[in-house]
This record gives sequence, C-alpha cells and structure tokens, in this order.
Amino acid sequence: MAKLLEKAFKEASKLPEVEQNAFAKWVMDELEAEAKWQETFASSEDILDKLADQALAEHKAGKSKILNVGNQ
Repeated sequence: MAKLLEKAFKEASKLPEVEQNAFAKWVMDELEAEAKWQETFASSEDILDKLADQALAEHKAGKSKILNVGNQ
C-alpha cells in the first residue's frame, strides 16, 4: 500500500465510527465513479476518433472559423 494512502487510512481510523463509514462510502463511491468513467471513455474512443476526423475534414474544407473568445 502506498505510504500516503496508509497514512490517510490511519488518520481516518481515529474518526468516530459514523465518520469512518461516511469516509469509506465516499472512497468507494469515488472508485466506482472512476471505474465507470474509464469504461465509458474506453468505449467512446471510436466515436471520438470519428468526430475528430470529421472536424479535421471540415476544417481542411474551409468550413471552420476562428473562435476569438477573448475579445467578446
């Protein structure tokens, strides 16, 4: 286990049980959300490639314009 994670768990173990449970739930929720994000991103890679190719083709065909957001 990484030293920092070990330290975090050691500090969390000093909390009251209710707060430990809340902390544990938060960690588990974050890990689950990260796993879902990784899965979603991995499955969308083909779509993102197609969108990028389409955008580049439109740009090369002169169908894009410079977006000057700093001078609005």
